[in-house]
Amino acid sequence: MLKTGVSRREFVVGASAAALSVSGLWAQDTVQPVATATAVVKAPCGRLRGDVVDGVRVFRGVPFAEPPLGRLRFKPPLKLVAWKGERNATKFASAAMQDGEKNVPQSEDCLYLNVWTPQVADVKAGLPVFVWIHGGGYTGGDAFSKEFDGGEFAREGVIVVTLAYRLGVFGFVDMEPLLGEAYAGSANNALRDLLCGLEWVKDNIAAFGGDPARVTVGGESAGAKLTDDLMGIPQAQGLFSQMISESGGAERIWPKRNAQAVGKGFGDIWGASRLQQLKTAPADELIAAQVKFIAGWPQHFPLRPEIDGDVMPDWPLKLIAAGSAKGKRLLIGTNRDESSLFIGPHPQHDPTAADLGNMTLAKFDEVYAKYKALYPQMTAQQLRIRAVTAEEYWVPSVRVADAQVKGGGEVWMYRLDFAHTDGRMKGEAYHSEDVGLVWNKPQMDIENVAQEVALARQMHDAWVAFMKGETPGARGLAQWPRYTLAARETMVLDTVSRVEERPQENELRLWDGMLEA
Repeated sequence: MLKTGVSRREFVVGASAAALSVSGLWAQDTVQPVATATAVVKAPCGRLRGDVVDGVRVFRGVPFAEPPLGRLRFKPPLKLVAWKGERNATKFASAAMQDGEKNVPQSEDCLYLNVWTPQVADVKAGLPVFVWIHGGGYTGGDAFSKEFDGGEFAREGVIVVTLAYRLGVFGFVDMEPLLGEAYAGSANNALRDLLCGLEWVKDNIAAFGGDPARVTVGGESAGAKLTDDLMGIPQAQGLFSQMISESGGAERIWPKRNAQAVGKGFGDIWGASRLQQLKTAPADELIAAQVKFIAGWPQHFPLRPEIDGDVMPDWPLKLIAAGSAKGKRLLIGTNRDESSLFIGPHPQHDPTAADLGNMTLAKFDEVYAKYKALYPQMTAQQLRIRAVTAEEYWVPSVRVADAQVKGGGEVWMYRLDFAHTDGRMKGEAYHSEDVGLVWNKPQMDIENVAQEVALARQMHDAWVAFMKGETPGARGLAQWPRYTLAARETMVLDTVSRVEERPQENELRLWDGMLEA
């Protein structure tokens, strides 16, 4: 979830070194409603004691892997051995290490998840499960923000699991050039964390009333990009049956040579004479080096997964189109004015390399030069927002949808056009706006309250229907057709929603052959 007014680095929340947590667990009182009873579950992982809140059982700070500390730093996650006795699951775990807000405790010991499940669900309930992956540009975010409270989903018969994963240098840097072959492919450690978390869901969710064969994995922004990557990973395919991608794409990934160049670049910042200290140095020192490295790297988002020939054997889009996620259902879409949150409104410069997520500035400029002729009625500001939105979110998402159809899956596509009528983002359907609507937590636009509340209800209900295996839909929403390559049917979500065929088709053609994959 992004907040209005954040920097272009994509909603980095977290804490400074001053707010570090050693234990990995903390109480976030502002997020936790008052519990009315105790809930206990005996799962294969062990016995858990959580809370009952508004008719929902909540289990917080549940570990799904051994703490990635000491010898496990920069290594794949190690599956957690079942514990003995009863574990307290009433407090959220700390966020993963990151550079960001000072009021969110964080720790390297971060591989935890949270579960919301109906109070009445038992081991025979077989309820659908929604596994949420948070966003944050691969360097920030958490699994416990109040926007991600799964209580409402649970009351409607969907179990929610929110997953954490290692961020930044701990989860997205190939350390092989610095520390040797034992660290090969470490830029995929965050993906490995998610796989480990999904394995936990497969092994344990039945004890909470969930059906491990009815798992929808999804997220927004970086969480959506990671979801799209998971669609291409062979070993992930038995862990979920459906996907939801909000403002994602599968093109923010490095070939191995690029990932190793990033690793070497980080090593230069850290210091060649201190490489072995990477294994033992305090975590906040690595975050400080990460900040300097990102600031000096010539391309945006240098920390990202890689094609390592193991976890990710090839470009995700290529694997998806070849049928890696064959038979699975995908709900995918973007917001009309995504990039207005970062380069607008009223930007004072044309897009630079620091504004681009998937391509070089030279290649982008080649496309951008054609936008004015295509949209002569647009202002310079509108053209900037439109082109950067296409580069980072819209075109990559269309390509994932196309690939999934080619690979034998079912797809439903949306575009969110709803714009607020007040505040800095007035008139813009900006990046992250969808999150509050999907989770039915509208921001209560001053002049548009009734319309926003109604749209939030419709989107939430449509997402719930999809999670339950139905066609996405809601009362008052037009019938949502399945996406085809011929017509690219897209639900345009607004105060009055509608279906469009081949939206922005001429614009889409400008991008043929222009992104990495």
